[in-house]
Amino acid sequence: MKVEKNSVVSIEYTLTDSEGNVLDTSVGHEPLQYVQGVGAIIPGLEREMKDKVVGDKFKTVIAPVDGYGERNDSMIQELPRTQFGEQEVAIGQQFQVMTGQGAHNLTVMEIKDDVVIVDGNHPMAGITLNFDIEVKEVRVATEEELKPFASDDGGGCGSDSGGCGGCGGGCHS
Repeated sequence: MKVEKNSVVSIEYTLTDSEGNVLDTSVGHEPLQYVQGVGAIIPGLEREMKDKVVGDKFKTVIAPVDGYGERNDSMIQELPRTQFGEQEVAIGQQFQVMTGQGAHNLTVMEIKDDVVIVDGNHPMAGITLNFDIEVKEVRVATEEELKPFASDDGGGCGSDSGGCGGCGGGCHS
């Protein structure tokens, strides 16, 4: 069976940056499983997976625009330390905030006396992604597996209706 819309696909993958640093991998773990055609993984990878079959092994390069987007400096903000209340704040720590577009993650970049500098960019924004993939399984999704994606907005990454809720490193980071 070919990978097509509403297929459940299992892949083993290794994700590296342009310098060859491993950013994420399923090797040594369970393969990544996702539903094709519903926005459950980054757009560039979903496009590359189309028509693949079990046993296919391939490498692909995904530009930032088809991955986690370009870095946007306007997503770096200074917030008053008081906004965090009594909560401990550390560099690298992530917080989830609700916006008009739903849940959004912020990463603490710097802490000054009474200001916390946060970055709303995805940690992999601006990075060219290099995938080494092996297709392990392809099958038709059940109705139950498709339920999280059945809505007017299509579900998937970045929607309020379901999907993987972030899609880091191909839907788990």
